[in-house]
Order: sequence, then C-alpha cells, then structure tokens
Amino acid sequence: MDRVQKNDLVATLKSTFSETSVVIVTRNLGLTVAQSTVLRTKMREAGASYRVSKNKLARIAAEGTTYTGLSDLLVGPTALSTSSDPVAPAKVIVDFAKTNDKLEIVGGMMGDTVLDVEGVKALAQLPSLDELRAKIIGLVQAPATKIARVIQTPGGNIARVLAAYAEKDGASAEAEAA
Repeated sequence: MDRVQKNDLVATLKSTFSETSVVIVTRNLGLTVAQSTVLRTKMREAGASYRVSKNKLARIAAEGTTYTGLSDLLVGPTALSTSSDPVAPAKVIVDFAKTNDKLEIVGGMMGDTVLDVEGVKALAQLPSLDELRAKIIGLVQAPATKIARVIQTPGGNIARVLAAYAEKDGASAEAEAA
C-alpha cells in the first residue's frame, strides 16, 4: 500500500468516524473469506459496515475525533464495525460471535464512552432505532384509536337497540297476523 492509498484510507476512516455514532472493535482469529462475507452481508442488511483496517491508520484517523479512545483497543488483527444506529452493529456482532468462535469482541466506543465486551453485549440487547420508532408511533396512535372507538361505540349501541326493537316488533306483528 503506497502513501496515497494510505492517505485515502485515513481520510475515509476519519469521515466514517465523524458520521457514525458507534464503533465496535473485533479481533479476527482466522475467519475464512466465506465467514467474513456472511458477516459483511449481515452488517449491510442491518445498515452497518464492517471493515478490516490497519491499526496504525485507524489510530491516525481517530485523532481529532471523539473516537481517540479506540487506540488502546487496536491491537492485533482487528476490524471496525460502524453505524449511525448504535445498536445495529452490536446486535450483528454479538449474534455472529455466538456462532463463530473465530470472532472476538474487543470493545468499542459510543460517542465519548469506551465500551468493554460487556458494554457491547448490553448495547446489543437494547431495541434498535427502528423498533423504538415503531413503539413511539404505536404510543402516539393509541390515544387516537381509543378516541375513535369511544365516539363510535354509542352510535353502534343505538343501532343495535333499534335493530332489536325492529326484530321484536316484527315478531309481534307476525304473531298477531297468525
């Protein structure tokens, strides 16, 4: 890798660090190409990215960003998982690490907060941004649905009472005619 490529990689990583809300560091202990491809696909589906990077270049890119604390985690063959949704990469990494012992979670950062392995696992247990949005929409819509139901209920009751009287009157008229 020549100097221009290194500068481009540092610029790309610095841009990623400025746009992301979480960075999770993992250690690859012999992942095959197929396993790495599966992990990258799962990360893409979750709206996250997974990138193997040289530690020295990642340290340089982290300088001047909120992720300068990552330097201590960047030891050995590492990879960086990033996303604007802080829960998405954590969920994918933790699920993948459960089924594959060749991926080790080292830690990460969420904003200024350094996360250890347990912190990343705790982050993975939180609901995702989309799940939280769905819950909020459900809470907002619930009162409107209840109001509509309350308004419709008296009208429905009146209609049922009138129908019952009509059936009763129809039955008594048939009885008189017989």
